[in-house]
Amino acid sequence: MILITLTVLLVLLLLSVPVAATLIVLGLFLDEFFSPFPLVNAMGDVLWSASNSFLLIAIPLFILLGEILVRTGIAKGTYRALESWFSWLPGGLLHANIGTATLFSATSGSSVATAATIGTVAIPQGKDLKYDQRLFTGSIAAGGTLGIMIPPSINLIVYGFLTETSIPQLFAAGMIPGLLLALLFIIGTALICLWRPSLGGPSTHHSWGERLSGLRHLVPVLVLFGIVVGSIYAGWATPTEAASLGVIGAMVIAAIMGKLSKSVILEALEGTMRTTGMIMLIIMASYFLNFVLASAGITRELTSFLEAAGLGPYSTLLLVIALYIILGFFIETLSLMVITIPIVAPIIIGMGFDPVWFGILLILLIEMALITPPVGLNLYVVQGVRQGGSFNDVMVGALPYVAMMLLMAVALVLFPSIALFLPELLN
Repeated sequence: MILITLTVLLVLLLLSVPVAATLIVLGLFLDEFFSPFPLVNAMGDVLWSASNSFLLIAIPLFILLGEILVRTGIAKGTYRALESWFSWLPGGLLHANIGTATLFSATSGSSVATAATIGTVAIPQGKDLKYDQRLFTGSIAAGGTLGIMIPPSINLIVYGFLTETSIPQLFAAGMIPGLLLALLFIIGTALICLWRPSLGGPSTHHSWGERLSGLRHLVPVLVLFGIVVGSIYAGWATPTEAASLGVIGAMVIAAIMGKLSKSVILEALEGTMRTTGMIMLIIMASYFLNFVLASAGITRELTSFLEAAGLGPYSTLLLVIALYIILGFFIETLSLMVITIPIVAPIIIGMGFDPVWFGILLILLIEMALITPPVGLNLYVVQGVRQGGSFNDVMVGALPYVAMMLLMAVALVLFPSIALFLPELLN
């Protein structure tokens, strides 16, 4: 039954059937051939219960927050400020790409929005200064992945919703790994450019006056991060309420900067509705599929298979990590999460692993899927922003950062406190 399920799933995806439709069709197929009960009769109740959650309101609000930041050009000032601080390092602007992505991730909650925004600002400058386009575009694609690790993260909200794990604890757990991964990107980039200077570009130096005056451009992003994350951990707001405060804060900041207009608001709302519609359809469809999987006994069958194989906790964990790396080549990241989490998470957590820690490890593996071909979404986003050049440049440029993510995954497995230190401190 497991083999048939995977085969039907992959066939539908390879036929380019929309993800939500794929999950519904697969659920109906399994219901028809493997369930003794007509589970389709419960579809309405399941779909309604999947969407009727106060927590999920945070998703469109965080998307709207990111859309406002993208369309008001706040990232441009942030990039210029960080360029003056980081461009003296070997690799020059590559570090500004990563640094700006790190800060922008702290407000957008979306990897795609982060990669698109940084790419729009950075790529023209990189071309003008004759940077090698492979590592330059790779650093943008990899930096964008930080958007789903550093809070607020839409993907962490989805994981918390599917596993009933505390969102504030997940946000706290993602902070240190996200910052360490950004630091690893910077160190790795510097080492690569020391080894092969041609892969980077010219290092530039700025006066302390330029650096200090540029700090004012960081204020909007830091204020929004303080509003969203600070209100959660001060106990003033739930994640959903914090997201709404962030939207209000972004609109106020944009208005003060003179960049808020009717067209900006309408475009941000339109982008939010499109993205939210896609995410919610996938979540609802995955809930129905997982209801069918559990009712038809596939989840129980998989658990029995793992128990019969005699695998220990860490052997099972390594198997799961390998599974996500392989599936990440072929399945879009959000789809990969909602399809697998309800099956994999109970098994891993049942073996004694912390659900918060596993959530961060899972997000790291999902980040890798964003920059691995053939369906690495951030690769296509950056290539689209380039408007020319070979797609192979972006793929090759992202490979060193995949290796750095693998190194970070090893560190998380060996030292779980990297993710658990802040949640335990704040609990």
